[in-house]
This record gives sequence, C-alpha cells and structure tokens, in this order.
Amino acid sequence: MGNPECMRERILVIGDDAFAISTLISALRMYGMDVIGEAKSENVAVNILRKLQPEVVVLDIKNAGNSAVKIANSMRAENPNIGIVILSSCSDLRFIGELNSNIPAGAKVLIKKSLVDFGVLCNAISESKKSGLQKEAVSWINGNVLLQEKGVLSLMAHLTDTQAETLRLVADGMTNAQIGRTRYVSEKSVEQVISRVAQELNVQPDRNMNMRVQLVGEYYRWIGAPTH
Repeated sequence: MGNPECMRERILVIGDDAFAISTLISALRMYGMDVIGEAKSENVAVNILRKLQPEVVVLDIKNAGNSAVKIANSMRAENPNIGIVILSSCSDLRFIGELNSNIPAGAKVLIKKSLVDFGVLCNAISESKKSGLQKEAVSWINGNVLLQEKGVLSLMAHLTDTQAETLRLVADGMTNAQIGRTRYVSEKSVEQVISRVAQELNVQPDRNMNMRVQLVGEYYRWIGAPTH
C-alpha cells in the first residue's frame, strides 16, 4: 500500500541511467506516488515541467555531461516553489565537480548507499515541497539520520573549495603541472595544497604507498565508489 502522505505529490524523475531510473520509478509508484514523467536531459525536463507542472523533481546526481545541481536550479528558475530531491553517492558534491553552495534552497540531498529504507525517500519528497515553499536550508539525509550541511561533511568539512577541487583533479590522474595549468597557479602552489589536503585527511607518509595513491583512495571512499 502506498504512503498516503506521498500520494498527492506529482513527481518528475531526471537521470541518465535507464535501468536505475526505471527501478526508481517502479518503486515510487509502488509507494503510491504519482510519477508524471521522466527525463534524461535538462531540455526535456524543462519541457515536461512547463507542460505537466510537477510539484517535486527527483534527480540522480550522475547525469552524463550534465550537472544535476545546474538542472535543479533550472527547475527552480521555472518554478520557484518546486521541491527538489537529489540522490547522490557522495556526501560532498565538490568531489564530483559541483559546489554545495549552489544547491537550491530547501533541497533534500539523499546519500544513496545508506538509503536502506525507501520510506526515507518518500518522506524527503513530501518535505521537499514544503521546504521549497519556505526556502529552508539544504538538508542532507544519510539513511534515517538527518544531517545539516555543516555536519554531513564530517572530516571533509575542513577542506576549502580549492582543496576539494585539487583532490578531485589528483583522482582524475592529473600531474601537479597539469593541475597548475588548469587552475592557473604554480606547480609549487599545487604541491602545497596537496600537502594541506593530506594533513586534513590525516594521510600519513608511508614508504609502501605513494601519498597520491592514498589520497585517491580517500577520494573514492568519500564519493561512495565500491571497494573490492
């Protein structure tokens, strides 16, 4: 039986993984929610929003070639009161090239790996509509535990945007010289930033493992990548 609190929400689902989105939509409908459409791109999503007037948008953060946060902001520009729910495998969106500060007000960000109770998503969808209307702060939801932005980052909270971006570029396989050219800073400056990141993440010198390898390991752990 569907959750009566969620049955009235008209939902648009946006994502680029056909299997994941199909599974998500089936689960939402099983809970009695009214999924009125799905979209793989921003343009399609905007058109559906204009025609069908959903109350809540649910986005999977992994949109190939797109920014889910940018799409969320486009949805909010079309409808200032629309509820926003973002599904993410990462508890710090800076590690996947986003800025936490750009997430629309009142949005709910759910950490997928800890979403063991689908009712949590159901509640987030209902609450997002109210939060959008009231322009509340962004809420991060980790399983059944609600975390405010200042707490969700945990150890990562001390990283600046520059440090987070540098760590992401290190994980992308860039050398210090390449990172310097990308960020328009000196190679020495990049070295200093990487050293500071290692300090913040408590990555200790290890004769058996290069520091960059350790940092990349930390990066993938924090974005929720599977480990073997």
